[in-house]
Amino acid sequence: MPISAVDTISLAFQHTRRQILQPFRFGQWTRLALVGFLAGELGSGSGCNAPSNFNFPQQPGATRHLLGPTLPNIDPALLAVLIVVLVVAGLVLGIVLMYVSSVMRFILFDSVLAKECHIRAGWRRRQDPGMRYFLWKLLYTAVTIGGAVVLVGIPAGFAFAVGWLKEPRQHMAVLILGGILLFFVVMIFFVALGVIYVLTKDFVVPQMALENIGAMEGWRRLWAMMQAEKAGYAGYVGMKIVLAIGASIIVGIATLILVLIIAIPTAGLGIVAVLTGRTAGLTWNLYTITMAVVVGCILFAIFLYLIALISVPVIVFFPAYSIYFFAARYPALSSALYPPQSPPPSPLPPEAPPLPPAPVPIG
Repeated sequence: MPISAVDTISLAFQHTRRQILQPFRFGQWTRLALVGFLAGELGSGSGCNAPSNFNFPQQPGATRHLLGPTLPNIDPALLAVLIVVLVVAGLVLGIVLMYVSSVMRFILFDSVLAKECHIRAGWRRRQDPGMRYFLWKLLYTAVTIGGAVVLVGIPAGFAFAVGWLKEPRQHMAVLILGGILLFFVVMIFFVALGVIYVLTKDFVVPQMALENIGAMEGWRRLWAMMQAEKAGYAGYVGMKIVLAIGASIIVGIATLILVLIIAIPTAGLGIVAVLTGRTAGLTWNLYTITMAVVVGCILFAIFLYLIALISVPVIVFFPAYSIYFFAARYPALSSALYPPQSPPPSPLPPEAPPLPPAPVPIG
């Protein structure tokens, strides 16, 4: 009988402990942090929503004095160009990061399966499955956006067409009931999409990695497996939600401590830099705003990497959890996870005893 989702937890814990602590290797730890961060593993197994609002003591009107006189002096055309450039750059960067994340997902799978993380070798080897997974993610994103627009746009358009939005007080009961119904429909839609995404990266990616197939073929096979064992896979999804909540709490506490140690001093240095620049006569223009945005993005990326560094146990645990669960149901993964032991070399035949010396002839 295949191993249950509950019994898989101990195997994943043992695997995580062996990979990251026996022995502890800082180089492997940092590479796993980078791969897990770029693969998006932080968002699937742990929560990284750090508090972002801090109230610093300040004099009334200090912010208006710092920014008020300078922002109106920015050329609107330059500001519009800056906004367009940032939007286009954000879209391009998002697509590039999606491709990098797709390839890194396979590198993370290989790293957990082999207990060794080699980024450059994995990047060269996993381009083809990474591209197929990237195309699937583009389709997934399009379905997500299109579905959200349809689910929200059609009811909103209908309410506007029949006049419910023009005089909402006269249709309050219908709007409230319709809003509640729409909320649950949208929630079910996004929960279903979330489950599809998790099952794809947990159970379809291993098939793509080991058999060089596409995502749709992997889903066809996975669907047959799920139909044959509905309770087992439902238990896996439920247990993973529970584990993700626990991991989110632990990583959230660690992130809060990291915020207190790093973010507050960094914010203080940023305020000092702004005040110093204003004293030196610098004003907010296209170049200073661009520099501030670039520096802020770099600092934010460093902060996220530090979060990934302290989240390495979670980054390893959740892929290991899916690997051990799926290996009991997918023979190709089981063979890769438990390679057959090579037979010991056959012993050499015993050497023949040396011949006795020939007798010396007489006479």
